[in-house]
Amino acid sequence: MPSPAASSMSLMASRCYYRCCSSSPSPPPAKQRRDAESAKQQQPIRGAPRLAVTRRAALLASASAAAAGRAMAAAAAAAQEEEEGVVGAIKSIFDPNERTKAGKVLPKAYLKAAREVVRTLRESLEEDDGGGGEMAKFRRGADAAKASIREFLGGWRGQKSVAAEESYVALESAIRSLAEFYSKAGPFASLPKDVKDKILADLNNADSFL
Repeated sequence: MPSPAASSMSLMASRCYYRCCSSSPSPPPAKQRRDAESAKQQQPIRGAPRLAVTRRAALLASASAAAAGRAMAAAAAAAQEEEEGVVGAIKSIFDPNERTKAGKVLPKAYLKAAREVVRTLRESLEEDDGGGGEMAKFRRGADAAKASIREFLGGWRGQKSVAAEESYVALESAIRSLAEFYSKAGPFASLPKDVKDKILADLNNADSFL
């Protein structure tokens, strides 16, 4: 049986242990709530980064799809334009008519012959016929103009399809002035300035309608 002194020491040890273990008071409830909320706020939101990545990927995919769609539309438009250009060129080859500068549709053969008259006759009138080698050059130009005039008149004189056209009327006036002068002055006479200016004016007028 333990002695009274031992029992007294055991009781004191028990009381001391109790006081030591229960000496740290619990924090007040309000402080506990604040600590819990602070800890909760400091915890990372695990789903946020994954959600941001998913949205970014969706936006990139949408932008890529839109760009691809625009590229396909542009390629299709370019292909269609090229096809229309080829078809138009083929049609133009077999089309006997052509649109003039004035917007009228006239036979290609007429336009070709009329433009040749304007070109060759204008060149022959603008040549200097001072003599020597220049005279020979002038004669060559005059011969080319005569050939183009014969072809034009042989194919289109009296043709109702072009007789009322401004270009035809202007060319007929230029050819008539030239023929009247040489019939009076002879085939080797030099054109005076007033006659030359009138013929060039008719040629320029005809060219504006071709």
